[in-house]
Amino acid sequence: MFSNNDEAVINKKLPKELLLRIFSFLDVVTLCRCAQVSRAWNVLALDGSNWQRIDLFNFQRDIEGRVVENISKRCGGFLRKLSLRGCLGVGDNALRTFAQNCRNIEVLNLNGCTKITDATCTSLSKFCSKLRHLDLASCTSITNLSLKALSEGCPLLEQLSISWCDQVTKDGVQELVKGCGGLKALSLKGCTQLEDEALKYIGANCPELVTLNLQTCLQITDDGLITICRGCHKLQSLCASGCCNITDAILNALGQNCPRLRILEVARCSQLTDVGFTTLARVTLAAACCGLTASVWVQSLSHCELITDDGIRHLGNGACAHDRLEVIELDNCPLITDASLEHLKSCHSLERIELYDCQQITRAGIKRLRTHLPNIKVHAYFAPVTPPPSVGGSRQRFCRCCIIL
Repeated sequence: MFSNNDEAVINKKLPKELLLRIFSFLDVVTLCRCAQVSRAWNVLALDGSNWQRIDLFNFQRDIEGRVVENISKRCGGFLRKLSLRGCLGVGDNALRTFAQNCRNIEVLNLNGCTKITDATCTSLSKFCSKLRHLDLASCTSITNLSLKALSEGCPLLEQLSISWCDQVTKDGVQELVKGCGGLKALSLKGCTQLEDEALKYIGANCPELVTLNLQTCLQITDDGLITICRGCHKLQSLCASGCCNITDAILNALGQNCPRLRILEVARCSQLTDVGFTTLARVTLAAACCGLTASVWVQSLSHCELITDDGIRHLGNGACAHDRLEVIELDNCPLITDASLEHLKSCHSLERIELYDCQQITRAGIKRLRTHLPNIKVHAYFAPVTPPPSVGGSRQRFCRCCIIL
């Protein structure tokens, strides 16, 4: 298998420690190739210290449980970061072996590993107390038992995604925040059973929360989100897209309580109106005068069908919007016109604007916006002009198929 290169000049001239250092910069594929060069390089390439960060996404179709087990035995305590995203062949047994061998793991991505169940989280809780980031998105067999296990065994957890784990309920969230009060990022996207009470537990126990994703949590209302605003003052990113029950009261609560907010996504929240965005702009402007805040940098208002030019005017004139607003998504907002673009032309940091299906926006309005913001990316669609009817009525009214029928 190996060539006779163990006596090669590089092996004689460079000490083992320096060769190991060089190998530490190589990716998984290159390390495996180096391991086939010679016996000496095989030992160096497969040394656990070179395998501290592993991403197997590009090999997801080929990765089975035994591969994960072998990697864990080789890496042991050296492994800090592992991504198995999309590895459908990996299940609970392999991850139990992994947890036993790699107890210093800090970042673990199991997104889309649909074979895993609560047993995996039980193993992580038992052996991986240093875990900080865990992605369980689309692991649909995960239930409240997993959140209870993580709470008991992973107290350092800072980032957790359980998006589309639709068996999770408020009881699981309550258990989670008991032991993981240091959470900074929590993604609950598509957890359709969650109610306001779940958010009340988060607001009461997670003061360090910076990022929260509640997209398509259809049962959430103002009551739950207001609790988040009052308890999570460090919040910088909130996605409530598809939470169709929320109203302008949320925008007021965000302005009053979350001075660090940078990203706000409320697409398809059709009850939001100009009044709410006017209040948000006014409150943040008042706070800015006291040195407490800057404006929201990214705003997704897609399908907010009650927003008009007046609401956009207040957003464009909001606290630091001229210098900070980078993205605004207004697609499917049928009431806005070219006047909205006039209100945004002084937002010098604006990089992208979405205008799909804004039927009162014209090409001329976009052209005027681009004269002020030449580098802006405008995503819009204009239906092709309907051709005029043919002169003389010579065209057949029906196609040939219709005539045959």
